[in-house]
Amino acid sequence: MQRFARRGLAVATSFALLVSVAGCGDDDGGGGGGAPVPGVTDTEIVVGTHMPLTGPASAGYSSIAPATKAYFDYVNANGGVHGRKITYKIMDDGYNPANTQQVVRQLVLQDKVFAILNGLGTPTHTGVLDFLKTNRVPDLFVASGSRSWDQPEKYPSTFGFNTDYTVEGKILANYIKSDLAGQKVCFLGQDDDFGRDSLAGVEKILGAAAIAAKQTYVTTNTNVAPQIGAFKAAGCQVVVLATVPGFTALAIGTAARLAFKPQWVVSNVGADYNTLAKSLGAAAPLLEGVIGSNYMPMNNDAANPWIQLFTKVNQAHNGGAPFDGNTVYGMAVGYLFVQALLAAGKDLTRESLIAAVEKSGFQGPGLVPLRFSETDHSGYGGARLSKVTGGVQSYFGPAYETDEADGAVKEYTVAPVAPPANGIPTAS
Repeated sequence: MQRFARRGLAVATSFALLVSVAGCGDDDGGGGGGAPVPGVTDTEIVVGTHMPLTGPASAGYSSIAPATKAYFDYVNANGGVHGRKITYKIMDDGYNPANTQQVVRQLVLQDKVFAILNGLGTPTHTGVLDFLKTNRVPDLFVASGSRSWDQPEKYPSTFGFNTDYTVEGKILANYIKSDLAGQKVCFLGQDDDFGRDSLAGVEKILGAAAIAAKQTYVTTNTNVAPQIGAFKAAGCQVVVLATVPGFTALAIGTAARLAFKPQWVVSNVGADYNTLAKSLGAAAPLLEGVIGSNYMPMNNDAANPWIQLFTKVNQAHNGGAPFDGNTVYGMAVGYLFVQALLAAGKDLTRESLIAAVEKSGFQGPGLVPLRFSETDHSGYGGARLSKVTGGVQSYFGPAYETDEADGAVKEYTVAPVAPPANGIPTAS
């Protein structure tokens, strides 16, 4: 989610496309004429992902793919999907677009994966869209809220998962407008589509002139003192953060050193309390009062049946790893992918998988609706607000949904379904 030099990215992307053309003849995703489907046998489905297991976005995010794998291992231990077990190949790209292109080429051309699932990051995944399209690889549930994933005419095999950043920005700004009216609002965003799309949503509700100061950061520079100092000088009372977790913690910690205490309003991307508290250590009390958003059940809601399910899976198949919002996210991705595989049928092809996602009808732990259709590949369509009180992150108020344009922010009142008794979806 940082901007890299366009020329370098263009060169890398061009190289990726050349490689993809060279390997394209090996990759018949359609099952036409009985041709083998890459990554699919009678007993196995092989999928892959790129994740920041190391690097500037690894805080919190490095636990997502292991949680997804844990859910797959749970499904595998209970018979798999139509008798096939899911193998999940997780590749570390360090949140570096050049690395992403390298590992995704390996997954597609060497490992012959059936699909790419939940590749993380706006700048990282943007660089492999054309490569995946050329090789006809399903590109499902990208771990980013960029609006780039919702281009079904240009990228018919790519689908988002996260609430898109403009929708979320509108929901956060709606709260500011109603509950923090009259206060001076400022904005810090990542210098890429993440930050720009978030700011666009905020400005749709508040108006561009209402943002007193706007700053950006890049993940290669961990000094945010100039940006935070500018906010203090501008007299900012509310600061909206479109930041990955490490930079949420940096911003809040830097503000404390500068004796600057605004109301923080944070994108779900960087608002998970457990992740931030771990980064801040003894300074975790600085998170008190932070407003965030999310669209999954809260990890500390022990009464929620989805949290009960995911906790059980985490203990049995993820080594009892720390259970936070990233764990919930990763397992929710796994549950949705299993739903999609089941809906695609036993005679699994890449085309049948894409058709199943576009048909949608999926229900799971999300607090807001999934929007998948032939004309909408954007994923979840809203969010609910949270607040840290007494060191506990909890929801307040209703869930909301809206669009990326000028539609109203409306309450969403449909309750999530409960998980199946065995925790595994059934074919519809």
